[in-house]
Amino acid sequence: MPPAGGHETNRLPGELMMWILILSELAVFGAGLLAFLAVRLTDPAGFAEAQSHLHRTGAAANTLALVTSGWLAALACGAAGAGQTRRLRLLLAAAIGFGAVFLILKGAEYADLWAQGIGTETHAFFTFSYLLTGFHAAHVLAGMVLLALVGWLATPRAVETGAAFWHMVDLVWVLLFPVVYLL
Repeated sequence: MPPAGGHETNRLPGELMMWILILSELAVFGAGLLAFLAVRLTDPAGFAEAQSHLHRTGAAANTLALVTSGWLAALACGAAGAGQTRRLRLLLAAAIGFGAVFLILKGAEYADLWAQGIGTETHAFFTFSYLLTGFHAAHVLAGMVLLALVGWLATPRAVETGAAFWHMVDLVWVLLFPVVYLL
């Protein structure tokens, strides 16, 4: 019997296959970050100079956007559990909107770097930076589509599954931001 709040506490939120995907994605991003840090050890001065071309303020704004969107997705889970379909859809739409803000800011940074002639071949730092942040941006886009789909379904289990993926996207950025932009 579920506790007084009506929710089971002994089950994984969302779907098991999503958690397998999340763990595998975290392993891929972890390996990429470890490789980035290992290569950084071979050229710390070059990495520091290359890093100076990035948009730290935009990256901080992106962090705020994704953390806010994660909070909204968590609120949507509560609304789904309470049967508040309209509210959960509005919350997920707002979370998707913050995901779009992230992609716009990331696109602006890429456009500025490209305008400066900075590409993946410029320095190993940029090879890793474009790879890691681009792969992450693809996950943001996929997460936005997933949030739209689970918002349409509007079941608690579907919303939990979508939110779990979205929280993984948030977590990855919270790890990428300091390693790529601040170290």
